Amino acid sequence: MKIMAVCGSGLGSSFMVEMNIKKVLKKIGVEAEVEHSDLASALPGAADVFVMGKDIAESATVPADKLIILDSIISIPELEEKLTEYFKK
Repeated sequence: MKIMAVCGSGLGSSFMVEMNIKKVLKKIGVEAEVEHSDLASALPGAADVFVMGKDIAESATVPADKLIILDSIISIPELEEKLTEYFKK
């Protein structure tokens, strides 16, 4: 399982989301490889799941079933809720 945190430039905010994803995965007991990237590199085959803010989600080229859209990229409770929901599927 590979998870990619995505932001417009692939620098600061995606790195922060990557760190938060790692914290949440540890808490919920899910093992996955996590990295961050810019939106242009977020191609369907690059990861199993993509996590990004709603501000850039409309520009994403990945299928909806591989996409976790965050209302707030700094909200760890929201991230935990959405990752937990995703992994229950």
